[in-house]
Amino acid sequence: MTKWTGILLLLFVLVVAGIDRWVSWQSQDRIIRKIDDVPLFDVAVVLGTSKYLGKTLNEYYTHRIDAAITLYKQKKVSQFLLSGDNAHRSYNEPWTMKRDLLKAEVPEDVIYLDYAGFRTLDSIVRTKKIFDRDRFLIITQKFHCERALFIAHSFDIDAHCLAVSGPTHHSGYSIRLREVFARSKAFLDLFILNTQPKFLGPKEPIAEKKVSIDNQ
Repeated sequence: MTKWTGILLLLFVLVVAGIDRWVSWQSQDRIIRKIDDVPLFDVAVVLGTSKYLGKTLNEYYTHRIDAAITLYKQKKVSQFLLSGDNAHRSYNEPWTMKRDLLKAEVPEDVIYLDYAGFRTLDSIVRTKKIFDRDRFLIITQKFHCERALFIAHSFDIDAHCLAVSGPTHHSGYSIRLREVFARSKAFLDLFILNTQPKFLGPKEPIAEKKVSIDNQ
């Protein structure tokens, strides 16, 4: 390795690490760590992920769905937008989430699906541009909350995020490492490439429901 190669590599590492820390720092005041601390929201966006990893239930998925169910039963959220990938017939994140909410007796008429949430940027921006909402709660894990809120802030979206638990059986280091590079990609998308969602199209506004204040 030449001297200049080493310097460039060091600069790359410093830039990537700097972006990672910046994304974490700028979102802290909008992250909610306990369901009891969640204020009332008309809409919560549940970010999709696979329900299974191989034959094992994915804890990233179950914690997000369990939180959504609890929020509805505690009357903290009135409606849900389930946003995720719809790659093919046998893999449909929004429909899988909907099915599990229905099993928990969340009414079908408060559930909306976004089949074009291929990336976090798509999910967040489409909530504003397609579903006509610029104030909402996001439900996902803390590391993902930070990037989602970073994107939301860049599009003048008033979002907060409920940080739910991650897997308990392993540390998730590999996922956290991928997140570091995902944040650098988000930085490029937002500030250099001006990336927009893969699909937009006509608006499908989510009508506002009156949020119950019974628990206030």
